[in-house]
This record gives sequence, structure tokens and C-alpha cells, in this order.
Amino acid sequence: MAHPTQDILAAALSLPEGERLRLASELLASVEEPYDDVWSAAWLEELERREQAVRDGESGGEAWDAVRARVLARLGAR
Repeated sequence: MAHPTQDILAAALSLPEGERLRLASELLASVEEPYDDVWSAAWLEELERREQAVRDGESGGEAWDAVRARVLARLGAR
């Protein structure tokens, strides 16, 4: 039996980069909550805090491959 999600993902990954970005944006928008000023301000503050930590040498961040693997493992999508 075919897995529709895997088929859709394979098709999406074959798209040019700009179309993949547009598709990703549309998918995210379809599951995001309505805009919330308080949440957005808090998230921006957190992003700025993290950026400053990197600039100050307090955090080196993590490689995307490691982060992605950890997230997929948590989701059971490996």
C-alpha cells in the first residue's frame, strides 16, 4: 500500500527551491494559530536573546542535521 504523505513529500522535494519555500509557507500557515501580538513579541525577544548568546560566544548552536534527526525521532517519523 502506498503512503500518500511520502508520495507528496517526494513530489514536493522535486520542485524548484522557490516553489518548495512557497509550499512550506502555505503548509505552515494552514496549521498556525491566528496572529497573537503577545506571542509574537515574546518569540522575537527569545530570538534576539539567542542571537546575542551566539554573538557573545555563549552558544555555538547545533548543526541542522543533528537538530532535524532529534526532532524526527521525537515525532516518530524516522
